[in-house]
Amino acid sequence: MRRARRFRLGAQAASAAEFYIVRDAATKKCTVVDTKPTTTTTTVVGDGVYKTKTEAVSAVKTTKVCTEQ
Repeated sequence: MRRARRFRLGAQAASAAEFYIVRDAATKKCTVVDTKPTTTTTTVVGDGVYKTKTEAVSAVKTTKVCTEQ
């Protein structure tokens, strides 16, 4: 029973990962970060929260404000 409990806690920690696409107001460049920005110099763009970094990186390529130049 003790093992099952440890596994459950590990699974919760692994599923708690969140990734965001943020756009810097000055440079207009988009990056993927693993913490929600709290500054006013960046803006969260895209569909909000992504479960994996790969998913967020893929979304950068199709997010209009990230592909405009």
